[in-house]
Amino acid sequence: MKTSDFYYDLPAELIAQTPLERRDGSRLLCLDRLSGATEHRRFSDLPELLREGDLLVLNDSRVLPARLIGRKESGGTAEILLLRDLGDDTWECLVKPGKSIRTGTRITFGEGELTAVITEVLPDGNRLIRFEYSGVFLEALERLGTMPLPPYIKERLEDQERYQTVYSRATGSAAAPTAGLHFTEELIADIKRRGIEIRYLTLHVGLGTFRPVKTDNILEHKIHSEFVIIPDETKVAVLSAKREGRRVIAVGTTVCRSLESNVMSGTENSGWVDIFIYPGYEFKFADALITNFHLPESTLIMLVSAFAGREKVLAAYKEAIRERYRFFSFGDAMMIK
Repeated sequence: MKTSDFYYDLPAELIAQTPLERRDGSRLLCLDRLSGATEHRRFSDLPELLREGDLLVLNDSRVLPARLIGRKESGGTAEILLLRDLGDDTWECLVKPGKSIRTGTRITFGEGELTAVITEVLPDGNRLIRFEYSGVFLEALERLGTMPLPPYIKERLEDQERYQTVYSRATGSAAAPTAGLHFTEELIADIKRRGIEIRYLTLHVGLGTFRPVKTDNILEHKIHSEFVIIPDETKVAVLSAKREGRRVIAVGTTVCRSLESNVMSGTENSGWVDIFIYPGYEFKFADALITNFHLPESTLIMLVSAFAGREKVLAAYKEAIRERYRFFSFGDAMMIK
């Protein structure tokens, strides 16, 4: 199976640059994965599309203000993007400009309340960075950092909370679980009133989610790993729903990958998820999927194609483009059932 099999042509003006005024005002393209039939709705219609007894699983990870701009001790500006917390105040990071930021480089932020020291240059060009600070690291990050918006978003985000879900709780993501950005507290309350169960897991999204597949054969691609915590109550709820024939609806590809991972089917409640889902995969737990529109040739459109069929997904995307849907992180949504 070739990477080019998952290509589609998207007009640049359909890439959403800013969120809508109302989170649930986005459009919702419903796709029947058996017939390929589509229906055009609004996200605010979601409670009507769910059934009593459905189980909705959401990712409650919260995005770090992970982009830091500082000055090198030797002079010049440096940018750091936090990717993964390795403990002992050490993070794996992306840096700019890469060529001048070598092992031993020191970078200061703000008035010097936060300092970074490059301890190692990794083979893929990422850096291991040890941070020095007084007080609480996350508090310093809240003061000095900004949201790490995806590279295809060029507009400034005025309200940083719009890149967080309303139910975000556990800080640790380098990117938002964007399918959840459409939910409001009122919508969640309405869903619960209708007898629909909601449970949470925590998967900290890495920037690897934006990395393109660079191999011609998708089987040669090595997917990024992300850390997930699936609480006991969520595991019990999912297994009960499957046993009783109720639908398990994954809100986002991060939730879908988590449910299909060894963490869900194993005895541990946490672990690294590196499952690569592409057409031919048989889903064990997810019965429906709420998701945004994904980049061409990405691992995410491959996952969605595994869930609904590549031809049906590409046809639905073609229809969405024709109907002028908004794409990617701040764009519209799909419900595949």
